[in-house]
Amino acid sequence: MHALQMRGPSWRRRWTTAMIAVALGLGVPLSAGVAAHAQSFVPLSGAGSTWSEIALNTWKSNVAQFGIKIEYAGLGSSDGRVQFKNGTVNFAVSEIPYGIPDNGIIDLPPERKFAYMPIVAGGSALMYNLKIGGQRVTNLRLSGPVIAKIFTNVITDWSDPAIAADNAGLRLPARKIIPVVRSDGSGTTAQFTDWMAKQQGPIWDAYCAKFPGRSLPCGLTSNFPIAPGTNMTALAPSSGVAGYVAQDQNEGAITYVEFAYAKELAFPVAKVLNASNYFVEPTPESVAVALLSAQINNDPSSQEYLTQKLVGVYNSADRRAYPLSSYSYMIVPLGLEKGFTSDKGYTLGRFAYYFLCQGQQQVADLGYSPLPINLVQAGFDQVRRIPGVNVQELDIAKCNNPTFAADGSNTLANTAPQPPACDKLGPEQCTTGTGGDQTPTAVSSAGAGGSGAPAAPEAPAAPEAPGAADAGQAPTGPLPTGGSQPAQAGANKSAGANGAVPTRPTKGATPGLTSAAPTAPGAIAPTAPGGQVLAGGPKPATKVEAKPATKVVIDPESGEKKVVAVATPGNPGGAGGDAVATESSGDGPGGAGTGPGANQAGTGGTVITAVPVSMSRDAGSGFTQAMMVLTGLLLIALIAAPPMVARALAARKSA
Repeated sequence: MHALQMRGPSWRRRWTTAMIAVALGLGVPLSAGVAAHAQSFVPLSGAGSTWSEIALNTWKSNVAQFGIKIEYAGLGSSDGRVQFKNGTVNFAVSEIPYGIPDNGIIDLPPERKFAYMPIVAGGSALMYNLKIGGQRVTNLRLSGPVIAKIFTNVITDWSDPAIAADNAGLRLPARKIIPVVRSDGSGTTAQFTDWMAKQQGPIWDAYCAKFPGRSLPCGLTSNFPIAPGTNMTALAPSSGVAGYVAQDQNEGAITYVEFAYAKELAFPVAKVLNASNYFVEPTPESVAVALLSAQINNDPSSQEYLTQKLVGVYNSADRRAYPLSSYSYMIVPLGLEKGFTSDKGYTLGRFAYYFLCQGQQQVADLGYSPLPINLVQAGFDQVRRIPGVNVQELDIAKCNNPTFAADGSNTLANTAPQPPACDKLGPEQCTTGTGGDQTPTAVSSAGAGGSGAPAAPEAPAAPEAPGAADAGQAPTGPLPTGGSQPAQAGANKSAGANGAVPTRPTKGATPGLTSAAPTAPGAIAPTAPGGQVLAGGPKPATKVEAKPATKVVIDPESGEKKVVAVATPGNPGGAGGDAVATESSGDGPGGAGTGPGANQAGTGGTVITAVPVSMSRDAGSGFTQAMMVLTGLLLIALIAAPPMVARALAARKSA
């Protein structure tokens, strides 16, 4: 380092310029002219997808150290498209393009010039919270009809025979299902409902028919219709639905969300049955395999250039494919209008070159799948169309994208492992964990439906948490925030955002992600038509050390004083050894003592175990008694001294 400092300022400038080029994934050093133009980096604003938000937050943190400032508001794809159309942001991110019919309404493209640019691929996952005998289930399997019936309130209990048929090795509890959907206009919802419409049309249409004004066939929608009087819960945005499911008291909940959120929250996701009758989770490899079957608009003259049709993905015959795979678009301006300038174009181009190359190296660790080579090359073509951009003639081989093979094929897809035999629909079931929780879940050796004894003794289902089974009652607990990571200003500012998703630091020396500050507990999100929107969870019972009432008694045999605890009337617990019970809400065991009466059933409310506190003789009793004598003498002196002093003063005065 000392040698570098001795080279002088000009050398350091060249060194910094070269490092910026490498860090931004350009593969070539910046020229002196470009380095001078680097002073023209200006702040950019964007809004839209929460499906892609974890990746975007990572990228914007990485480039911030080079003077590129990106402000991004994850408010949902629908909001992002509207803001871009109105010119209130410089770019938008969405999972669906303009012009898609949604309940008979078409979101018309903006009058301004624009283009779509793929930015990241991934899988929409089914993240869930379920336990057997107090142990989290991490290997749940769900087929298409079962998923559709869960999210249309046809299947309402985890012990349903249809779920049991998918999970041969699990005996699932009789617990109510809480389907958690998005309350805002969401690209994730649009992707999920597009899959239901095309793969489970009769089930989806039957549900939509219950809502006046819904046209049939139902098709995709960005706004999930919410049936009142059911367990269905609606939240915004992705961090909201994921955060709700992750709370312990919301056992039984399941949601659709980008796979990255389940990884960040260390929660499992369901393996989904594909067209080859294998249950598969949305790993980077399984997504890469599935997207080989995507139909992509390759007509550069089309306004829908690079947009995707996913029917081939849903029905991919490859046993490794994850059916709910897709990619997300950045909507970029092609004209100097609506406040977009050449300097903004230059900055946006540098950011785009970064995430199309260097940024793709990180996304697998975050829970996404890197873009294949054809979409990266097409992305470069779109970047060149942005006004003000400094066009880079890049060697695609130097992008170091993990999907790129020398022959142009997709390395991830080529090397994706075949699913194990236990993931095939049938009487076997793999024990391996999924998503963010790789802990194995033991399975029964019995036949289909888990009809034999479970591998571990199953405890009765815990009582439903207050509000968990009633969509009309707003729970109040705070959401998990993933530890002590700093809050990131401006992240997840959606109205009604239900907490923040913790995000892991990126590898290397680049700045990592930060978590967004949670909203106030109990905040209510905007109410979607036809249903109650919840913005928090039931507050868990707080474990507080109980302080037992005490009294002093005289031992009739020794004559010594003892301080003993007094059991609260109506709260049995007995003399349960040297242990103090904790407060509990509702009926439960007594104190965790070791003596007689420990763990006796309480009557609700606080259960207190008596705690003997002895003052009998011990090795230090002589010192204790001496101190007591001194204390007594001091008390006598304090009582007697004032009148004695008063008399002495009076005598002196009279004399």
